[in-house]
Amino acid sequence: MKVYTCFPGGKAKALTMSYDDGKLQDKRLIGIFNKYGIKATFNLNYGQVGERPRMTFEEMEGLYDGHEIATHTMTHPTIERCPLVEVAEELLEDRKGLEKWTGQIVRGHAYPNGSYSEEIKQLYRQLGVAYARVVETVPDFALPKDPLEWHATCHHNDPKLMEYAEFFADFKKSQYLKLMYVWGHSYEFDNNDNWDVIENFCKYMGGRDDIWYATNIEIIDYMDAAKRLQFSADYEKVYNPNACSVWLQLNSDKCVEIEGGTLVDLNTLL
Repeated sequence: MKVYTCFPGGKAKALTMSYDDGKLQDKRLIGIFNKYGIKATFNLNYGQVGERPRMTFEEMEGLYDGHEIATHTMTHPTIERCPLVEVAEELLEDRKGLEKWTGQIVRGHAYPNGSYSEEIKQLYRQLGVAYARVVETVPDFALPKDPLEWHATCHHNDPKLMEYAEFFADFKKSQYLKLMYVWGHSYEFDNNDNWDVIENFCKYMGGRDDIWYATNIEIIDYMDAAKRLQFSADYEKVYNPNACSVWLQLNSDKCVEIEGGTLVDLNTLL
């Protein structure tokens, strides 16, 4: 028997988006995402909320429902130039403020100005950050090797955006789990007068049965859950210690759901 990890629903492809700063244009962008069933992560600076063109808390109330809110530091400094104690304060105060406002635990991050270092990555790990997105992109459609240095596939202004989208949508092989990750700032669509770029992308990519639409943290948490599966030595039995389900592919075409807290003989599912 061959056993492979799958995304939820037995899928082998996932799409996620990441947008920074919490500016007014997020309203229009989220409308497009929701229209086509796209899920995204929004990275906010708690200390700058309400400073125009950033939105106020009242304007953001309920806006990000169904999406993820992540940190982006309190005041958006170039943190590689800052003392580590300042970096820690920028992160923790942003996180505490966002957690108080949302009532949720906030564990994701996008580096402000794309600034980071090995020391900052280590600090973030110790402070409970589950992942952090950088600005340099790598169009390999791979899951992050280091979640604290997560490279997106492309920026939405990449001239190859739709070329990447078409390749990803048409990709049928399931030997690897594939991820398309697009990032940017919503205000760029106003600046460049190109809202059609994201509208066309989401219209093309949305509503596909073979793609898992997820936030950044959903991908990180699901893959962590998959790593915690416990297999017998002959890998014919599996125990899922997680609260959530994990999906497996058996041999070449059988996809099965392993519910949380269950011990399963995989032979019985073939």
